[in-house]
Amino acid sequence: MEETPHNCPGTGSAQAGRGAACQGCPNQRLCASGAGEAPDPAIEEIKEKMKTVKHKILVLSGKGGVGKSTFSAHLAHALAEDENTQVALLDIDICGPSIPKIMGLEGEQVHQSGSGWSPVFLEDNLGVMSVGFLLSSPDDAVIWRGPKKNGMIKQFLRDVDWGEVDYLIVDTPPGTSDEHLSVVQYLAATHIDGAVIITTPQEVSLQDVRKEISFCHKVKLPIIGVVENMSGFVCPKCKKESQIFPPTTGGAEAMCQDLKIPLLGKVPLDPHIGKSCDEGRSFLVDAPDSPATVAYRSIIQRIQEYCSPHRPKEERTSLVPETRGDMDASSTASAS
Repeated sequence: MEETPHNCPGTGSAQAGRGAACQGCPNQRLCASGAGEAPDPAIEEIKEKMKTVKHKILVLSGKGGVGKSTFSAHLAHALAEDENTQVALLDIDICGPSIPKIMGLEGEQVHQSGSGWSPVFLEDNLGVMSVGFLLSSPDDAVIWRGPKKNGMIKQFLRDVDWGEVDYLIVDTPPGTSDEHLSVVQYLAATHIDGAVIITTPQEVSLQDVRKEISFCHKVKLPIIGVVENMSGFVCPKCKKESQIFPPTTGGAEAMCQDLKIPLLGKVPLDPHIGKSCDEGRSFLVDAPDSPATVAYRSIIQRIQEYCSPHRPKEERTSLVPETRGDMDASSTASAS
């Protein structure tokens, strides 16, 4: 898929297809014709569907392998511990869907009813949807271009019968590509509470997370905060702490201070996290006294406080500093 020009004016602009940034863009003729201005009717349909969903949280990461899906799964587990809280977990990592494995739902299938696709329920108050449920084998590769991925995400948001939901957690793939633009575009009119961004301490991860933060600013997606995963390792025998991934540039804490965004917390390494995920179990239940569990619960409490309806609106939105070069997510997605 062709890359959108850096200074793309957007399909809704009078300069669409005519600006200097449009020269050489494969979509120049389409944008200049005005054909790209027509809104996708699915946006209104999704807006109507999402009226029954109170809070929408995107879990993002710039780098793969930093524990984003693990965090999404345990955020869902923790929220669903309250039987009166309805939780939905949506996996839009189309090419690498790991949520079915982490949630212990491999082999489950999606069923269709008169009101749409029925999510797979782990508990009565915890529903899960993933492209992994649509594959004949967990080893099958999903080899799709952007438009087909976008169509799948649209279906998940529009056609899944979530019912009344308190929290919709969206687990995304790493990066800032088609899936991210699509989910922000389709949910823009429904009020997204914000994004939780996952990183690890080393600079090779942080440099990609800075790009993710820039993406959030450009598409006007509020940032709830950053979680630093794999933040040190405390030996269970001698209790000595080791830095497996040294924070050579100060880690997430220094980055958050520099960019003026909240650091929600740091989760230390614990070998049992991987074991619990491989077995499709909640690490929070398997290891309730682990320092990692304590960190998870503290972070999740902060997310709940952020989403609290009693929190003043100006405080909720003040976490996102003004940046230059903001772009319209829907315009970018349409022009991609």
